[in-house]
Amino acid sequence: MTHAFIYFLSLIAARTAIIFIVLLILFRVLGKRQIGQMNIYDLAMIMAIANGVQNAMTNGNGNLTPGMVSSGTLIVVGAVMTRLFVKLPRLEQRMVGTPTLLVNQGQWMDSAMRREKVTQEEVLAAMRQHGVADIAEVDIAMLEIDGAISIVPKSAVTHKLHSRLK
Repeated sequence: MTHAFIYFLSLIAARTAIIFIVLLILFRVLGKRQIGQMNIYDLAMIMAIANGVQNAMTNGNGNLTPGMVSSGTLIVVGAVMTRLFVKLPRLEQRMVGTPTLLVNQGQWMDSAMRREKVTQEEVLAAMRQHGVADIAEVDIAMLEIDGAISIVPKSAVTHKLHSRLK
């Protein structure tokens, strides 16, 4: 390898490290959110940031500043949107969505499942993960906004009711 090529690679590594540190600081400023459970809003922001910093990291246009400005702007817009979502929950519902009921008291909600493009097999798989073998044992199955399917067995509802009556 030539010295010029090694220098070029070290520049890319340095740019990548700088962008990473800037993003880490900016995400920390954005605030604690459930990182493991992204919604469509979070995914769109991360994809936009990735596109915005790509050239800055790989020397695409020879300038680090546009990538930092781009990612910083996206983080600030994300912080503003988060504050708006807290103050205006209806805006969040319109932008991010709301959970969808897939099973109600052991009955399939076929129209909701078609609308959300969820199959019975996907719900059955989620039921198995929650230790529920039969649809009749499900109080509710909910498609969450992050795409996960939550299962509440009827036994959990009965148990809560009995503990409240004591």
